[in-house]
Amino acid sequence: MHETTTEPTTITGAHRELLDQLLDRWSLEVLDRLCEHGALRFNGLRRSIPAITQKSLTATLRRLERNGMVERVVLSDRPVAVEYRIAPVGQGLQDLIDALLQWSTRHMADVEAARERYDEAEAARE
Repeated sequence: MHETTTEPTTITGAHRELLDQLLDRWSLEVLDRLCEHGALRFNGLRRSIPAITQKSLTATLRRLERNGMVERVVLSDRPVAVEYRIAPVGQGLQDLIDALLQWSTRHMADVEAARERYDEAEAARE
């Protein structure tokens, strides 16, 4: 059981490394799909994220498994059937993913406007 403290959390290198891996190009999307569906086989995951390559999906799943977010479950040996599931440590991720997606959707127009202003200012400096 983990103790709850009221001390502010300091962002460490370990935090940055984990968050970089959870928020990289494909991890968030893979985690979102697994949270929604509970468990998916490799090809089911690949179909649900059409833009991801087989190589990228394999690397993403291995990284998430290494970090304890995803479990790889062998269902049968012949033919080999493997399923991926959210691991217990990853169970609370759906609310966080939903919150990030809602926040980004709500603020996307502001972000795009800020990018345009920045790019215009940079172009004027050149």
